[in-house]
Amino acid sequence: MNYTINRKTISLIILLLGITSCSKHFLEVDPKGSLVASSVSDYDQLLNNLYVIYINSNAQVPMGDEMAGMEPYFSQANYRTQRLFRWDDVVYESNDDAAEFTNTMLSIYEFNKIINEVETATDGTESQKASLKAEAQAGRAWTYFLMINYYGLPYSATSATDLGFPIITAADITQTEFKRATVKEVYDFIINDLTAAIPKLPAKTTSRLRMSKAAAEGILGKVYVFMGNYQDGLTWLNAAINDMSNSSIAVGLYDLQTETATGGIYDGTSVPPMTADIENILVKQSTCYWSYIYDELVLSPAASALFDPTDLRLKFYSDKTYGGYSYPVSGILRKNRFSAFDFGVLVPDLYLLRAECECRLNDLASAKTDVETLRKKRLPIATAPVPDSISGEKISLLKFILDERTREFAVTGTRWFDMRRLSTDPLFSGNTYLHTIYSEDGSSTQITLRPERLVLRFPQKIVQQSSGLINNP
Repeated sequence: MNYTINRKTISLIILLLGITSCSKHFLEVDPKGSLVASSVSDYDQLLNNLYVIYINSNAQVPMGDEMAGMEPYFSQANYRTQRLFRWDDVVYESNDDAAEFTNTMLSIYEFNKIINEVETATDGTESQKASLKAEAQAGRAWTYFLMINYYGLPYSATSATDLGFPIITAADITQTEFKRATVKEVYDFIINDLTAAIPKLPAKTTSRLRMSKAAAEGILGKVYVFMGNYQDGLTWLNAAINDMSNSSIAVGLYDLQTETATGGIYDGTSVPPMTADIENILVKQSTCYWSYIYDELVLSPAASALFDPTDLRLKFYSDKTYGGYSYPVSGILRKNRFSAFDFGVLVPDLYLLRAECECRLNDLASAKTDVETLRKKRLPIATAPVPDSISGEKISLLKFILDERTREFAVTGTRWFDMRRLSTDPLFSGNTYLHTIYSEDGSSTQITLRPERLVLRFPQKIVQQSSGLINNP
């Protein structure tokens, strides 16, 4: 496939930019901005659109319990940040457009257009058309997985009746009536898209900006983990890790012992660009300035205590504000780089999800191997192994793996999604989640997450403009 962007594609992107500017209803598109594509090349270029890659949906970051608020900066944050962190019922004002909808709904519109139309496109081979349709199906599945984790309850025994997210399969920008499917129906829809797409996707990963077979297999494995189906999750995570080696670009794990040293890719404050980051199999990216320069949200002392003092990931944090002031409480850390974060298909995520599946299925030796595969790239060899007192006991090892996920993905929103799925897990359903806001004098106030706010409510503007859309309590 051709991954360059030609003049015709630029025209299509301009149209895409226009259809987000005047929100009329749930799809957040305007009829006058409808896309016109006819050739296989047109549909191929639609998948290069930056709006499919740069999702800029970051509500999950402030909601993770690894985050803490820091005054006086927190009170100066915008109300969206403060409300998300407090797990408030209402996040947006009545006329606000929601960041969680802007690009995601546009992406769904694009994917539906490709899925429904590409088979009748001019020029191109049937194989090319099938591959493009498969990319769009897998892309739609990833997007729906994100949306169901915002607006649907975590997968559980009641998912056949719990309200999820509207399933939209038509590229119809005039549609205004939206009925929410159940959580189970949405998950079934995601699985169907992925299983249909995987056999027709490119077997070789040639670009981090486009869907490959390994990426889709990784998404499907993660979906099953979030459903609590660890056997099927393991099957697809095995496939993803096996197939990621079939790549014409570098894919793997950075060794921080080398890469944080002089001359390494993380030397100084530099970070690899998303298209060159070998830990990315599929790029989906969003901004995250809260802990980087704004100081509003920081890593909590409890979360920073999870790190071994020799952990090289601590080089990505500072114990001082962006302005150079010391925090009043020991253990508060500010992430001192990464103004954007990746949350597509990531190599570390695949290894840790597979380790979790193996542990839950009583293959403790394999689980230990997988988590240590990552840790050997993050810590000195002497401190990388999982302690024997932990690795031989299932629950202890499982908790260690989950803590490793926090160590690896802190300040990226991953913890929020893990909190959600663990809330229906009998092993962790009794957990209480807290947020702490620290004052300048070191005193603090705490906020407790209520079960109702394990899901976001739909923004008021969306509910008002969409007939039949029932909001969450």
